[in-house]
Amino acid sequence: MTQVSRRSFLAASAAAAATGSSLLGAAQAAEAIPGFDQTKTDYDRTKQWQPFSDRKVRVGIVGHGVCQFGLAFDLQNHPNVELVAVSDLFPDRCAEMARKAKCEKTYPSLEEMVKDDSIEAIYCATDAPGHAKHAILCLEHGKHVATAVPAFRGDIEDADRLLECCRKNKGLVYAMFETSTFHDDLYAMEKLFAADVFGRIVYSEGEYCHPHSVGAPSLGSYKDWRKNGCPMWYPTHATAYYVSVTHKSFVDVSCQGTPYFDESRRVPNAIGNIFKSEVGLFRTDEGGMSRMIVCYSQGEYLEAGRIRGEYGGFNKTFVGDATGKKRYDEALKNGLQIKKYALPPGVQPGGHGGSHGYLGDDFVDAILRGRKPAVDVIDALNMTVPGYYAHLSAMKDGETLKIPQYA
Repeated sequence: MTQVSRRSFLAASAAAAATGSSLLGAAQAAEAIPGFDQTKTDYDRTKQWQPFSDRKVRVGIVGHGVCQFGLAFDLQNHPNVELVAVSDLFPDRCAEMARKAKCEKTYPSLEEMVKDDSIEAIYCATDAPGHAKHAILCLEHGKHVATAVPAFRGDIEDADRLLECCRKNKGLVYAMFETSTFHDDLYAMEKLFAADVFGRIVYSEGEYCHPHSVGAPSLGSYKDWRKNGCPMWYPTHATAYYVSVTHKSFVDVSCQGTPYFDESRRVPNAIGNIFKSEVGLFRTDEGGMSRMIVCYSQGEYLEAGRIRGEYGGFNKTFVGDATGKKRYDEALKNGLQIKKYALPPGVQPGGHGGSHGYLGDDFVDAILRGRKPAVDVIDALNMTVPGYYAHLSAMKDGETLKIPQYA
């Protein structure tokens, strides 16, 4: 019989505990990041997708990262796309991306990919602080470009640089992949607003709430960009609930921030921010008001919003007075479709409210038709810039600040 000493028993126990901890960590890492789950979504099932063209846009995708976001929009599976190459700065991630996309060509960086003259369009699922710079690089090399959100992060001068570059390259599509834009409810709101069912929007709300447990490791990011900002620098999942509905803008903001209640934990980060949540009250260019929040406290994950207009409102469904109901019924009777359309075969709606596949398809379709995408540079800036000024307001204890206008 083998004798087990107390020392060897303790060593074995420690090893088992370490292995269990490692497995637990791996299991936690394998859990779906909030928002990336395959969300239930609806669409008009009476009409199948019809191709506009048989042309295949030659696409490059950059960025696998922690979220594997480059392939999340099913561009690699779109019938009007030929995936030419993929790229990630980390060789192992780049190799995994190429394997999953079944793509033979890889590049070590976007800076190398843009030199490939055979590529027509690039999707940049890169670090948020690099979005504007990367979009500009693609446009300057004659590529259509889409980026993840936000349009820029931290450097307000990036807003003007991006707009100027888009104006210089009017023949190229710039798109920002804002997921809220293709939520079922927001899609319906946009169509109803355009049909003048609501009248002017008196009040709107947008909420981006991403719970993060105290003490849990934060989501990884390139050069730790997620740790060196503030909530309102990532506002677009909320602000889309006004901007993508109306394609209008916010004109001023008063914002307040909430730090840790435990004062000993209020350690300013690299930009001097201590707020975990920020709530902004915005004036719209219609004269209405809008409450937008970005929050990292506990509770359900939210990318949500609602609107209230002169004749009707929308909070998961339409409600209106007699005039609003009449306008609503007439709009539907005249053929207004408020459900999303069918996607191409092989393209899935995906996560973030069933929006991923729609954003990818919209980008490709905008290139083929030579039209504006769902979120062009003006909407992208009108969603992103207000967050920059909201945080400045919060740092000044809610002082009302004017917001630059883009049109």
